[in-house]
Amino acid sequence: MTELPTNTAKKMGLVIDLDTCVGCHACVISCKGWNTENYGAPLSDQDAYGADPAGTFLNRVHSFEVQPAATAAQPAPAAQLIHFPKSCLHCDDAPCVTVCPTGASYKRVEDGIVLVNESDCIGCGLCAWSCPYGARELDLAEGVMKKCTLCVDRIYNENLPEVDRVPTCVRTCPAGARHFGDLGDPDSAVSQLVVERGGMDLMPEMGTKPVNKYLPPRPKDKLEEQIDILAPLLAPVTETPSGFLGWLDKALDKLPGQSSGQSSGQSSSQSSDQSSGGTA
Repeated sequence: MTELPTNTAKKMGLVIDLDTCVGCHACVISCKGWNTENYGAPLSDQDAYGADPAGTFLNRVHSFEVQPAATAAQPAPAAQLIHFPKSCLHCDDAPCVTVCPTGASYKRVEDGIVLVNESDCIGCGLCAWSCPYGARELDLAEGVMKKCTLCVDRIYNENLPEVDRVPTCVRTCPAGARHFGDLGDPDSAVSQLVVERGGMDLMPEMGTKPVNKYLPPRPKDKLEEQIDILAPLLAPVTETPSGFLGWLDKALDKLPGQSSGQSSGQSSSQSSDQSSGGTA
């Protein structure tokens, strides 16, 4: 069986913002595509277009309707729909590593990423039984266990532009809900984000010490505190027209009967009164 390293040089992992995730599954599709076409054996599908399709995925998104607890300020808070992405959390105390009878599962000393050596995996499923997060999946076509690799073939690939040297799920997320970096460095952007937003572990009571963190969703009842993204487009640019528009406004004011808004309104009112009197 494989022993866990006492410490790692880095703790590379993900920070997932549950307040921002929209449940679009773009991360799921990009993960499936990248890991099928590149690293390791392809992620197989069974009866993909049949009545009972199944397949291997390294990342899944679950959606839950959550009822926040009542407080004095919010005695009847509105229910929220939370989209919850889930993949391997690359735990510091990973039970999937120590339970593996062949040593196929291991945790890297240089960056803390948990991987599977597929050539040594016998598909016994013990790692899946030991993982409290359900992050391991048996690929039925290959007969080996699969899991998130944090795209090790991307993050260190110097042939890729630097902007692409992140896991494909991070690069693809249209809402910017996924962040990647060294969570062992307190000064890193992801570590600072965890501190600022109160990042949390998934099921900390299991004692696995997951590296990946989740940022909790924020209340949706306080609409006055939310930012209106259309506000800059709806607000007037200036109260007094200037430039060509200012000249045009002054020119129109000099037209007969349009010297000012007030005189125009009075003229219109008088005409209306005269018309009414004539009709009577």
